Amino acid sequence: MSRPVSQCRPPWFAVLFLLVLTCAVAFAGAPKDEPAALAPSFRLPGRGAEVVSDSLRGRVVLVDFWASWCVPCRKSFPWLAALQEKHANAGLSVVGVNVDKSRGAADAFLAQVPAPFAIAFDPAGKVASAYRVKGMPSTFLVGRDGRVVYAHVGFDPAKTAEFEKRIEEELAR
Repeated sequence: MSRPVSQCRPPWFAVLFLLVLTCAVAFAGAPKDEPAALAPSFRLPGRGAEVVSDSLRGRVVLVDFWASWCVPCRKSFPWLAALQEKHANAGLSVVGVNVDKSRGAADAFLAQVPAPFAIAFDPAGKVASAYRVKGMPSTFLVGRDGRVVYAHVGFDPAKTAEFEKRIEEELAR
């Protein structure tokens, strides 16, 4: 007597094994050391002057996307300011890119949380889209050659030392 097709299911561990095997085969041929992607260029209005990313080529650039409603952004700004002050002479430029639709909201944030680094305004979100920003804040480390070498979403004070190490490594190149 044969069983109905609905009862002929493989055991769950066999399905899991096949899934793991499929993933292993798929990733086995993936290149290990792909070159970093070029950071999207941008030209945005800033505080007093236009911010042009291509003018920073040859420097290490930390591009930080933020919004006035972002609570972690309030915590990250003092760290970004300290990075700018500490590493500017070594070739680091910090650029904060605001994505608020209202310039007034961004200005109110900046009145409460000073930013002694370049601020650009992207109310249409075109630059954020080009960088594929997935959350606030999103931070991209761009090498002297204009390639994104590291990206991070969110802000965790416990991870700033690790991020700063990456910045110092890039500055040393």
